Amino acid sequence: MTQQQALDILQTGANVFLTGEPGSGKTHTVNRYIGWLREQGIPCAVTASTGIAATHINGRTIHSWSGIGVRSELSSSDVAKIASNARTTKRMREARVLVIDEVSMLSSDTLALVQTVCRKIRKTDAPFGGLQVVLVGDFFQLPPVIREQPQEKKQAMLLSSGSVWSPFAFSSSAWAALDLAVCYLSEQHRQEDSAFLDMLLALRHGTVTTEHRALLRSRFTDASRSGLTQLFSHNIDVDRINDTELGKLSGLAREFAMEKRGTPAVADQLERGCLSPATLMLKVGCRVMFTKNDPALRYVNGTLGTVVGFAHEAGYPVVKTHTNRLVTAEPAEWSIEDGGGVIARITQIPLRLAWALTVHKSQGMSLDAAHMDLSRVFEFGQGYVALSRVRTLAGLFLSGINDRALCVHPQIAAKDRDFQKASAAALAAHASLLPDERARRRNDFIARCGGAAVAQKSADTQRDASKAYSVETIRETYENAYRPWSAEEDVQVLERHQAGMRAGEIAKTHGRKPGAIRSRLKKLLETED
Repeated sequence: MTQQQALDILQTGANVFLTGEPGSGKTHTVNRYIGWLREQGIPCAVTASTGIAATHINGRTIHSWSGIGVRSELSSSDVAKIASNARTTKRMREARVLVIDEVSMLSSDTLALVQTVCRKIRKTDAPFGGLQVVLVGDFFQLPPVIREQPQEKKQAMLLSSGSVWSPFAFSSSAWAALDLAVCYLSEQHRQEDSAFLDMLLALRHGTVTTEHRALLRSRFTDASRSGLTQLFSHNIDVDRINDTELGKLSGLAREFAMEKRGTPAVADQLERGCLSPATLMLKVGCRVMFTKNDPALRYVNGTLGTVVGFAHEAGYPVVKTHTNRLVTAEPAEWSIEDGGGVIARITQIPLRLAWALTVHKSQGMSLDAAHMDLSRVFEFGQGYVALSRVRTLAGLFLSGINDRALCVHPQIAAKDRDFQKASAAALAAHASLLPDERARRRNDFIARCGGAAVAQKSADTQRDASKAYSVETIRETYENAYRPWSAEEDVQVLERHQAGMRAGEIAKTHGRKPGAIRSRLKKLLETED
């Protein structure tokens, strides 16, 4: 499916799963759709499963938008508390469309929690409270990071679903409730090297050959390349590179120490889960990444930048982001509540060094070149995500790769075939619609969402609306008027004609206009001759 075809389906208001290979234009397509929604005056909630993914679509995390935070379960009191939050309620009731990017990293449980909150706040049991939902992502990429499920919960899920327990969003009842149209993008806009693209497709389909492995070995190098983004599977390697690069910068380092308060064990837990280190060392010129969403929306978790100085009074670092925005990084707070009160909190500058990144943080990026060590890959999808970041084989530099890096999740490989079939069916169904019917559905969706009507309609638009109305009027009498002819219907029309039925009688049987039957018979009889 092309990007334009997917956009056409989105504009009818259907719930959609937008997927495709890395570089097929998923983010570009959803950004085009978001732009179209804004032109129509339709409020859209733009979210993603992670902070870094949110930066690519100028949105926020789904956890923040929905108010569920880091919760893995919601009690009735939790739901009531979220629904009592004025900001959460306001944004959820105002929205008409919900976009969730990088859905592969969203667990089935989390998707269900979001639906629960949407239904509560929007006061309807319709899927996600009646919002149009657009899920975007590629399940061959990184899976959700979740804690091990208790065996009794797995067993309960198995009994209720009749299938093997799965953490992926597509196994959620919330996913099934959406009745999603699958739009599987087939164009390729990132990889410009046919041999490299063939290797990535083989990795995706589980058909990697000795020739593909030899192609990767040809990109091995003993040393990292200066100035290139470096990707690793483990944080310890990332920290080593970042510390080395920091040491190369001249000038004194500024030290920022984390403050901890509350129950010691809980505060220690917060420290271990925080992306900012307990002791943060910074210099002018160092590459950094923000580690928390900013309430003022100046940055989100994953925003990249460079330290260009330190504020005169407080001494906090001033960061120039990748969008050339200057932000003073003031201390942020992470906390844990229990029983309505805060039991522990930590405070730190929400930054970390970023010369090197984990594969996890690189998802969604397009790089001209990168150096990567995939010798310690441990998760399905890590190798595929890392390799597909670069556009050409010439831009790939490897210092190691293991067999795990060339494996994809077997459950995803099977599910992907279902997605491709569903996409073909969605495209065929949309293609069967007459232009007038497509326009009517698009206009109905805009009206249903309270979109602003165009003040001055062109003559063409007015004519299209009139034609769409006339088609519906005609179908009140002839239910199949203007619908595509099937091979089965052609055979029936011929058989009835040969049996002596008049065109008017055949028309009544088929729900079509007599003139349409006569025109079809003429064409069919000419074909037989």
